[in-house]
Order: sequence, then C-alpha cells, then structure tokens
Amino acid sequence: MSDQLKFIVEKLNKEPFKKNFNLITFDSLESMQLLQLLSDVLGEIDPKHVVDIREELPEQTAKRMLSLLGILKYKPPGGTSDLSTFRQGLVTGSKPVIHPVLYWLLQRTNELKKRAYLARFLIKVDVPMEILQDETVADTNRQHEELMEAFKNLHKECEQLKTSGFSTAEIRRDITAMEEEKDQLIKRVERLKKRVETVQNHQRMLETARQLRVEKEREQSLAQQKQEQKIQLFHAEQKLQRVQLQLKDMRHAGVDSKPESLMKRLEEEIKFNTYLVSEKFPREVETKKQLLYLLQKVAAEPAMGQSDLNELETKIHEANAQINQLLEKRMMKYEPIDSKFSMYRQQASIISRKKAAKAEELQAAKEEMSSLERQMLQKSNQAQGMNGMEVLKGDEFKRYVNKLRSKNTVYKKKRLEIAEITAEYGVLQRTEELLQQRHEDIQQQLKAIEDKKGISGYSYTQEELERVSAVKSEMDEVKGRTLDNMSEMVKKLNTLVADKKSSLAPIIKDLRQLRQKCQELTQECEEKKTQYDSCAVGLESNRSALAQILDAQLQRAKEEMKMYVSPDPQDRRKAFREQYSRMITEQESLGKKLREKQKAVRESHGPNMKQVKMWRDLELLMLSKKECFLQRPNQVIGHVVQEVEDRLVVL
Repeated sequence: MSDQLKFIVEKLNKEPFKKNFNLITFDSLESMQLLQLLSDVLGEIDPKHVVDIREELPEQTAKRMLSLLGILKYKPPGGTSDLSTFRQGLVTGSKPVIHPVLYWLLQRTNELKKRAYLARFLIKVDVPMEILQDETVADTNRQHEELMEAFKNLHKECEQLKTSGFSTAEIRRDITAMEEEKDQLIKRVERLKKRVETVQNHQRMLETARQLRVEKEREQSLAQQKQEQKIQLFHAEQKLQRVQLQLKDMRHAGVDSKPESLMKRLEEEIKFNTYLVSEKFPREVETKKQLLYLLQKVAAEPAMGQSDLNELETKIHEANAQINQLLEKRMMKYEPIDSKFSMYRQQASIISRKKAAKAEELQAAKEEMSSLERQMLQKSNQAQGMNGMEVLKGDEFKRYVNKLRSKNTVYKKKRLEIAEITAEYGVLQRTEELLQQRHEDIQQQLKAIEDKKGISGYSYTQEELERVSAVKSEMDEVKGRTLDNMSEMVKKLNTLVADKKSSLAPIIKDLRQLRQKCQELTQECEEKKTQYDSCAVGLESNRSALAQILDAQLQRAKEEMKMYVSPDPQDRRKAFREQYSRMITEQESLGKKLREKQKAVRESHGPNMKQVKMWRDLELLMLSKKECFLQRPNQVIGHVVQEVEDRLVVL
C-alpha cells in the first residue's frame, strides 16, 4: 500500500499535475479533495472531464466517473461482489476506493488517453429497431458505421506510419533524390525539345499531341460522367416506377369515389393522425425516455452478481406487496362514495386500452402494407428485369384476366376439336388396318391363282415396273427442273458478273493509277527516309557533342560553385572566380604603374628628345673630326683634340 502511495505522489508531483504532495499531505486529503484529484486525473486523460465537482451534483459526478472508468475498462480489485461498495465509495470519496483507481490510471496514462480518444469516435449509438424503420435514420446510422470503419482504417495507417521508422534524414535524402530526378527530367525535356525543333511542323505536332492528351482526359471524364448518369438514370427509373405505382394506386382508389367519401376518408385519417400525434406518440416517447433513462442508469452501474439480483427481486416483491395494500386501502376508503365514478373510470380505461390496441393494430397494418408494397415493387422490378414486362395490377390486371378467360374458352373448344380429330383418327387407323388385312388376303389369293396358271410373280413384276416407271418419271421431272434452275442460275450469275465488271472497270482503272502513284510515293518516301536518317544521325552526333560540351561546362560550373561556396580557403582559392579576381587586381595594379610611368615619360619626353638630338650632333661632330683627323697632318691633331675637349667642356 505504501508503494502505491509513493507511486501516486511521485506521479502527481510531475508534469502535468505539479501538486507538490508528500505522503503525509496526500494521506490527509479529504473526500472532496480526493474526488477533485481523481476528476483532474480523468480530465488529463479525457479533456471533457475537466470539471469542478463543486459545480455538479454528487450523483452526476459518480455517474460521469463510472462511465469513463467503464470505457477505460477499469475493474475494481474486489471483483463483482463488491461493486455496490465500490460505487458507494466512489460517491463518498473513500480512500480505499480512490487510491487504487489513481494508481491504475497513473500507471497507464498514455494508453488510457489513446483509449479515451478512440472511444469518442468508436462507441456505437444504440438505436432501437422501431426507430431504424425510418429510412432517414437508417441511412444516417449506416453512414455513421461507415465513418467509424473509415476512422479505424485511418487510425491504423497513422499508427503504422508512426512506427514505420521514417526519419527526417531519409525524407531529406528522398527529397534530394527527387529534385535530382526532376532536374534530369527537365534536361531530358529540353533535349527532346531541341531534338523536335529540327523536325518540320513540330509546333503543329506538339499542339496535336497536347490536344490528343486533352481529348483523352476528356474522354475519361465523359466516360465517368456517363457511368454516373447511368446510375442516376437507374435510380430515376426506379423512382419513376414507384411514383407511377403510387399514381396507379391513387387512380384506382379514386375510381368511382365521390367527394363525400373522400372527405370522410380524409377526416378519418386526420383523426387517426391527430390521435397518434397528440396521445399515442407522446406517451410512447415518454415511455422510451423513461426506459432509456433506466437503461443508461443500469449501463452506468457495474455488472451485478447473483446476490445483488436476489436482493433486488426481494425489494421488488416487497414494493409490489405495498402497492397492492395501498390500492386495497384506497378502494375500501373511496368505494362507497365513488362507486359510479369508478365504474365509469374502468369503462373509460377499457375503451382507452381498446383504442390504443386498435391504433397499434392499424399502425402495424399500415407498416405491413408499406412493407408489402416495397416487396411488391421489388418483385415487379425483378420480374421486369427478367422478362422485360411490367407487373399488371388494377384494371389492367382485370382486363388481363378477362383475356385469359376468353383464351381459356378458345382452348377448351380447340381441345374438344382435338378430341374429335383423335377419335376420327382412331377410326381411320382401324379402317386402314382392316384394308391392309384385306389387301394381304387378296395378294395371297392372287399369288395362288398365278401359281395355278404358271405365271408366278407376274403381279409383283408388274407393280415393280410401274413403281420404277413412276420413279423414273419423277427423276426426269426433277432433273428437268434442276437443269432449268441451273441454267437460269448460270444466266443470273453471268449477268451479275458482267454488271460487276462494268461497275468495277472505272474503279480498277483508278486503282491502277493509285497503285502506280503509291509506288512512286513509296519510293520517294524511302528516299526521304534515307535522307532523314542520315540527317538525323548527323544532328544526333552534333547534339551528342554539344551535350557533352554542355555537360562538361555544367560540371565545371558546378565544381566552380562548389569551390566558391566551400568553407575551406584553399578550395576557394582554386576557384576561377578567385583566380580571375586576383589576376584582375594584379593587372589593375600593373596598369596603374604603367600609367604612372607613362606620365613620367610624357613629362621627360621634351628634355630627353633634346638630349638625344645633342648626342646625335655630337656623334656627327665626332665622325667629322675623325675624317679631318685622317686627312690632315699629324700636327693638327693636337689642336683638334684641344677643340673637342673645349666643346665637350662647354656641353
């Protein structure tokens, strides 16, 4: 028990409760506080039970908790024998009852949350069979069950997906792979577009293919619409048959009817419906409500044992005995005064019971009639589907019966004629037998006379000759007719063949021209095909080379982008962008230096050119001196050298 309390306190001190209990404070909680704590735990499992128990009656609190515990399939530790004690302890907030419940709930909170969540959608609504007779209620109930099954399947799929082990890394890898596939498909589409652009009239072909795809999708849509319209037509035909049947019934009911009878019938129906609406249905609804309340009350309670049932039966017998005693006392007390009124009351109660019984019989008869009408409609549809004929009723059925009677009369007459013919046939058969016997006697006599005269077999030979001649004449006649027929058939065939030849002659002539043209076109097509194949091969080779170059450039661009965005500085330095940036920087610095050098050259160009001219003049002077030196005597050399030195000093 102490382990249970420790576990409960430990769980209550954690999320989401955060109660800050210890064993002493938890054990010192009062009954209302324990019930509120149990309600909070149940509210954590099912949010609908987040309730302040001070705002509701103790019976409502107990009923609410018992219903949820029943859904969660909680079984009290004492078994079925202590169910009444458990209910009483739950109402009063007894610790021996509340503590095990808290221990059981806190042990499996997640599992119970899931069970409570599923119970909100999977608990079936118990609809009585009387109410299910209504088509609207039956359709709604069926839709509810279908939605429950769909929810079960979806929940199973969700749980399987949760436990399937898919991770975000795998999903990302799948997304990356799909993006790569998408890029490959885009490239393939682009290549195909480029390949198709070389074909003549490719835009028209693409438009035709697009229109073909649109038309196929439209065809599928139209086929689906056709199927739906067939189903709608089938339902409409069934509805039309039902309406026609109702119309026939109404016409049949309206035949030979007067306004007075119709008004009387309508008044009776109005009275009956008024009685149903004002007396019978409210009483039945109240009875159903009371029964529903009792059943809910019984369902909210745990299962009873045999001892509980025996105790309840004893209480029922005692209550019935007390009711009988009270009735006897009341009758003895009021009988002398209200004897007449009691008789009238009894008569009124008898009449009301008879009225209610007759109303129920009438309602049952109407329901049976509607059921039989539905069955009749179903059978008529089946019969119409089997032999394509509609089931007759009313005046048509009477006419059909009269027609059958007239046919039966004709059948009886024909049967009498057949009997007379059969009797006459028997007489003729007997006459034939007598004549056959007489013929045999005459043949015997004739044979005896022929034997006596010495010409035995003469009559037989004569008969055979006559028979053979008759057969020969018949065969000759048949042959003649056959030859005539054959000759006539041959003439017809010849005429038909001639007509066909004359009618087919221009066609054959056109066919020959068309065949010749077809051969020419076939030859031209082969030549064009050969040219197309050679051109396609060349284009394909060019396309392959361009595709390889493009792939190499794309690969180079990818590597360049990869190196450019790489966090490694060494990889970034290898990128062409970085290299070209460095080269541009170097060239810019070199250009700056050259511009500075150019500026310096421009500034020193004038003096430098003057100095160059002076050096050239000096060179000419030296050459002149050399020539003079070579021509003059040696004595002049010293003088010339002195002059040159003086000029150099001047320079």
